Amino acid sequence: MIKITHLTSAHPRYDTRIFLKECVSLAKNSDYTVSLVVADDKNDELKDNVSIYSVGKANGRKDRILNTTKKVLQRAIELDSHIYHLHDPELIFVGLKLKKLGKKVIFDAHEDLPKQVLAKHYLGNFTKKVLSFIIAKFEIWAFKKFDLVVAATPIIKEKFLKYNIKSIDINNFPILDELISIKPRFNAPTICYIGLLYDTRGIREIIKAIEKLDVKLIIAGKFFDKNFEDEIKALKGWSKVDFRGFASRDEVKNILEESIAGLVTLHPTPSYIEAYPVKMFEYMSAGITVISSDFPLYKEFVEQNNCGICVDPLDIKQIEKAIKKCLGDFELTKQMGQNGKNAIKEKYNWKIEEKKLIKLYERSNNE
Repeated sequence: MIKITHLTSAHPRYDTRIFLKECVSLAKNSDYTVSLVVADDKNDELKDNVSIYSVGKANGRKDRILNTTKKVLQRAIELDSHIYHLHDPELIFVGLKLKKLGKKVIFDAHEDLPKQVLAKHYLGNFTKKVLSFIIAKFEIWAFKKFDLVVAATPIIKEKFLKYNIKSIDINNFPILDELISIKPRFNAPTICYIGLLYDTRGIREIIKAIEKLDVKLIIAGKFFDKNFEDEIKALKGWSKVDFRGFASRDEVKNILEESIAGLVTLHPTPSYIEAYPVKMFEYMSAGITVISSDFPLYKEFVEQNNCGICVDPLDIKQIEKAIKKCLGDFELTKQMGQNGKNAIKEKYNWKIEEKKLIKLYERSNNE
C-alpha cells in the first residue's frame, strides 16, 4: 500500500483543487492510502476515503510561516508516507527536509509565484522586483531537488522545463458532474459575476459598463476592503446590481441558471495573465456565454470554442459592447453557451486531468 500525503498550510481543507480533485481522485485507487494535512480549527476526520489532519489554525500570516510550517512538517514525518505533495510556497523548506529523509516530494505550483509577487499592491516597486528575482532563483534551486513539479497551466510547466526541472501540467479544469446539468433559462437580461471582489478583478469597470444598459447584474462574492466596497457601491451602475454576497455552491447554481452570460474580466496582472480563471470554466460548464479578458491564454479557449467574447478588461466601452451583444440576441448567446458546455464535456474537464494525475503517481512510485 502506497502512502500519499498532501500538505497545505494556507488552503482550506475542502479546497477544490487539493481535496475535491487531487486527493479524492487518488483515494479512489485501492493501492493508495491518502492523507491531507491542513491548518484550521476543525477536528481530524475521514472524508471520501481521505484522512484529514489539522495542525491548528495559524494566528496570522507571520505565525503561519514561522510556526505552522513546523507543525505541518512534524505531522508529515509522523505519517511516514512514501510520497508528499506540497501546495504552498512556504512549504518548500518542508519539502527539502522531507527529501533529506529519503521521501519523494512533489510540489504543486498553483500559480507563477515570482509573477504573483510583482502584483502585490502593498509592496513598493523596487521591493517587488528584488523579491521576485530572489524567489525565482530559489524556486529553480529547490525544485531541482524535488521529484516533480505539478503545474496548474502549460505556461507554468514550460517555465520549469526550461530549467530542466521535471514538470507536468495538471490543469484546474472543472469537475464534470457539478455544473454540467445546469440549464440556463435565457429568458431575462441577466448577467453575473461570481468571485472575489477587489480592484484587479475588474469590478469597477463592469459596474461602469452597465450604467446605461437595461440589464441586471448578479454579483456573488465578498469584499475585502471597506473603502473599495464603499467606492463600488457609490457608482451609478450599482443600482442595477443584485448583490448576493458570499454564495454557497447551490446558490451559485441558481445564479448561473438565471444568467445568460458570466464575466471574468480580470486586470492584466502578471499572476492573472498566465493562470486559468476557474470561473470561466464554471460559466462554460453551466452553458452560459463567457465575457473574458483578452489575454492569449483566455482567448485560446473562448475564441477556438466560440463560447464567448474577449475584451480589453480596462476598456469600459468594450465591456459594454460585449454585454450589449449578449442582450441583443438571446439565441446567439444561448448557442455560445452551448458551445462552451460542449467544450467542457469533450476537452476541458477534471476526468481528463485525473487520468494524468494517476499516471504521474504511478510513474513516481515506480522510479
